[in-house]
Amino acid sequence: MEQLLALFEDISVMDSVNFVVWGIVFIVLIFKFFTSIRLVPTRSAYVVERLGKYQKTLAAGFHALIPFIDRVAFIQDLKEQTIEVPPQECFTKDEVRVEVDGVMYLSVVDPVMASYGATSYAVAAMELAQTTTRSVIGTLELDRTFEERDLISSRVVEVLDRAGQAWGIQVHRYEIKNLTPPPTVHEAMERQVTAERERRAIVARAEGERQSLINKSEGQRLEAINLSEGEMQKMVNEAEGTAQQILAIAEATATSIEKVAAAIDGSRGGEASVRLQLAERYLQQLTVLAKRRTNVVLPADLTSLPNLLEVLDFDGFGNSAARTPGEEKG
Repeated sequence: MEQLLALFEDISVMDSVNFVVWGIVFIVLIFKFFTSIRLVPTRSAYVVERLGKYQKTLAAGFHALIPFIDRVAFIQDLKEQTIEVPPQECFTKDEVRVEVDGVMYLSVVDPVMASYGATSYAVAAMELAQTTTRSVIGTLELDRTFEERDLISSRVVEVLDRAGQAWGIQVHRYEIKNLTPPPTVHEAMERQVTAERERRAIVARAEGERQSLINKSEGQRLEAINLSEGEMQKMVNEAEGTAQQILAIAEATATSIEKVAAAIDGSRGGEASVRLQLAERYLQQLTVLAKRRTNVVLPADLTSLPNLLEVLDFDGFGNSAARTPGEEKG
């Protein structure tokens, strides 16, 4: 009886063990079944190996794998990635130590090469970016390193682009974030910048003063020219006015003389009337002689008016001619 009970106990233990084993096998099968179904998101790539060998690359969508045979070995993100390049010390061509760090932008273009081309393409790209930056900065002087950031970035991108073909990646950009010289060099650069700014300020101030003097002298010169031209034009206008006045007076005098002569020649008693007018003017001037401080020197006898009138004679044009009292008329 005891042996029978022991046999039943052994059978129940074996059944329990078998149940547990089959349960584990069933769970594993269920787990493998669900893991063999893959939903690949957009801009991602799953690298599948079959029995340890590359089989295919799964693109975005629904995929079913063979359990226990196929497995997803690598998951690659195809979006553009940002990789920080840690700070490193570099020496310029003039033996100045500077600390440089940057940031790199890359993306996976070939998931297979990115999985099998390098252990970690991100670490490989970062290391290559550091070594390339050191080599490029070593060919530049300190002043040029601050000016040639684009040159450094383009050289690093060029080197990484060639190496990235074997790693299945493409480097889009590389930017230097900080380029820090030692404190002593930084202070010297600040003093140099300050001196350069002061020099530019002095030059600008001197240039402004020089331009101001030039403008002032130019204004004075133009003012003098304008004044001289105005004075010259004034004198020309005055001269022309005087000339026109003299010409008008001469023309009027000539016209009056011609009219008087024509009147004398063409009218009866014209000569006698002229003599009468001259006698009247003569008598008017005699009143002036009565004033004191008046000295008169005349070659005729002022008390004898007929003798004085005989001295005057007129030609055929109305012009008078003086003669002595003893002369005859012509």
